[in-house]
Amino acid sequence: ALYLAGLLPGILMIAMVAAFAVRRGQALGIPRQPFAGREVAAAFWEAKWELSLPVLVVALFMTGRTSMVETAALALVYAIVVECFVTKDLHVFRTLPTALVKSSVLAGSVLILLSAAMGITSYIVDAQIPDTLVTWVKTHIESRWVFLLALNALLVVVGCLVDIFSAIVVLAPLLVPMAVAFDVHPIHLGVIFLANLELGYLTPPVGLNLYLAASRFDKPLTTVVRTVLPFLLIMAVAVLLITYVPQLSIGVLEAFGRL
Repeated sequence: ALYLAGLLPGILMIAMVAAFAVRRGQALGIPRQPFAGREVAAAFWEAKWELSLPVLVVALFMTGRTSMVETAALALVYAIVVECFVTKDLHVFRTLPTALVKSSVLAGSVLILLSAAMGITSYIVDAQIPDTLVTWVKTHIESRWVFLLALNALLVVVGCLVDIFSAIVVLAPLLVPMAVAFDVHPIHLGVIFLANLELGYLTPPVGLNLYLAASRFDKPLTTVVRTVLPFLLIMAVAVLLITYVPQLSIGVLEAFGRL
């Protein structure tokens, strides 16, 4: 249900950023390349194995025959087989072990963060902090619109300071009771949650994607921040639309009969 509810909001964010990029390209006088169907077809064919991976993941998960963990394991097997025996970008004995070790280190670091977050979450629930927060919020905030605005501000700040996985684990038990108190559908809350945390990854001064971009393209962080500001504003508008127009997410579920 969350996957279906995120379709239109995701498309909205992509479309708004893409429209700005097109307008910006026209303003800068960047030469336009004529559309060529043969080139597109050739590019799709060249990338057929890579493009098949997300299709495989979505198809397996949506059939309901595999869990998310089982789907991830099958995706790993698919990637290894393709890289080692089809495209031959990796050698089974020379380069595959190194790639697996690097991937394991990354996965391990995420698991450590999640472990710490789970401990914090357990404490929050045992200490009945969500109930206390619900009482405080309902005392000081009466409007659903004001609550959603405050929720957006909180999630953006958290998204630029905390890893997204840890933020989900820690904040969800706190925010769900408050959202229910203000009659916010849980699925809609999930979409708001993810959209805001994604925005937080671009929010100065400590948005993670800013540092990754500065490192990857060898540019000063200040340059990256100045360049990303228009995109940040566009995505902020998209997040507000997603927040205050729940039909963008809930409407899809109603159309598929999932509500």
